[in-house]
Amino acid sequence: MVEKFIEGNRAFIENDFRKDNEHYQKLATGQSPESLWIACSDSRVNPERIVSAKMGDIFVHRNIGNIVAKNDPNLGCVLEYAVGHLKVKYIIICGHSDCGAMKALDADMSHEEYIHGWLKHSEEVKQTVEGEFGTPEECADLAARKKEIELENIRLQLENLRSYSSVKGAEEEGKIQLHGFFYDLDSGKLEKIV
Repeated sequence: MVEKFIEGNRAFIENDFRKDNEHYQKLATGQSPESLWIACSDSRVNPERIVSAKMGDIFVHRNIGNIVAKNDPNLGCVLEYAVGHLKVKYIIICGHSDCGAMKALDADMSHEEYIHGWLKHSEEVKQTVEGEFGTPEECADLAARKKEIELENIRLQLENLRSYSSVKGAEEEGKIQLHGFFYDLDSGKLEKIV
């Protein structure tokens, strides 16, 4: 498997890096992405690939469930750097269909030390959706309920972004815009939901 990565890098150098060397030489001296993309760690959801972006176009932060936990020092550092130093104009929260984190949140099926604690940051999502759709046992349309959990998680994370002073201040000053996107694995379609 490791050799496959080395071989893949050789193909990248030959087919991309050398052909667009000017672009890559510019990136070697700095970056100036316009967007910060907060996405799920899911291997099926590659931000640059699903929007046909070039290397250097998007500053990316990924975690399980594209969660914006309040007072997270890791994310706080990413936000301060993206907003204060890179001067990104857009912050995007991107959720996706068939999200394992949202399925685990809904089913309370994760009892691992870290996953369970991490999903607590989205507990409000489950409560909101249960208010509209009921519990899984009460719900007549489980597919719609599942998607609504994924969409509601995006909305909650956008709210949580505003708990960070760097984001709140920049948004109030009109320096950044916050957006919520949803990526459908079945169709490959990306849609703006907020």
